[in-house]
Amino acid sequence: MTSEFKLSPSILSADFSNLQSALDQCAHGGAPWIHVDVMDNQFVPNL
Repeated sequence: MTSEFKLSPSILSADFSNLQSALDQCAHGGAPWIHVDVMDNQFVPNL
C-alpha cells in the first residue's frame, strides 16, 4: 500500500512587505497550494 501526501506551505510567517518573493519561492519549490490562515479572534486569537 502506498500513501500520498501533499504539502501546503503557510504564508503566516512570510515577510508581508515582500510577499511576492515568498510566493515565488513556494511555486519554485513545487507547492501546488498556499495555506492562508484566517484569524478572526473567535476560534483563534489574533497574532
